[in-house]
Amino acid sequence: MLRSLMQLYGKKLGASDGDIGHVKDFYFNDQQWAIRYVVADTGSWLSGRLVLISPHAFGNLHQDADCLLVNLTRQQIENSPAIESHKPVSRQYVEEYYRGGETWGAGGFPEAPPPLHLMPSKQASDDLHLQSTQALRGYPIQTSEGAIGHVIDFIMDDKSWAICHLVVETGHWYSGKEIVISPKHIDRISYEESKVFVNVTKEAILEAPQYHVPPLGAAYRDTRNFD
Repeated sequence: MLRSLMQLYGKKLGASDGDIGHVKDFYFNDQQWAIRYVVADTGSWLSGRLVLISPHAFGNLHQDADCLLVNLTRQQIENSPAIESHKPVSRQYVEEYYRGGETWGAGGFPEAPPPLHLMPSKQASDDLHLQSTQALRGYPIQTSEGAIGHVIDFIMDDKSWAICHLVVETGHWYSGKEIVISPKHIDRISYEESKVFVNVTKEAILEAPQYHVPPLGAAYRDTRNFD
């Protein structure tokens, strides 16, 4: 079934021998559009440590009320890699450029995104395509004719853990309607410009299927494709 990632944020995570925290984020590969890791916030159990859990640990994404079950023990979760071992592109840019902290603005946020030439050179090649779904929420969708809205959600196939749709809110341009766009129409994701570039026209966007938010906990069943 297809599921909204936004509705999975904050979901409790349960190991085979007890609670382990909640879902904080999803990291995916932007070439295959497959989720690589679930980012788990362990809360008070491990002093708020964030750990990475492979989708394989979830099997078919069993749901037990408001808890997602993980086929691991608490000890295995404690030994899981921390997020520092695999950083998404957004964190790689920020940490590479803003070392020393002298260029951070008010509130601890950088005053401007790092320039193009400062792409980290020492990261594993696979991590250069690792994206955070939380970081991409709010990114404008850019066509050759201009922006047509911004990313508000991702739809995932819970069997393959592949992202099959981006949910886009069109704002005033299209009466605020929410539409879905297939990853095959994504040219590139630009962190330095904070945009997602697509290879379709505004006219084609008008033909995209609209998205209707399912009830909490329900699967998204609209299988229309935007071709």
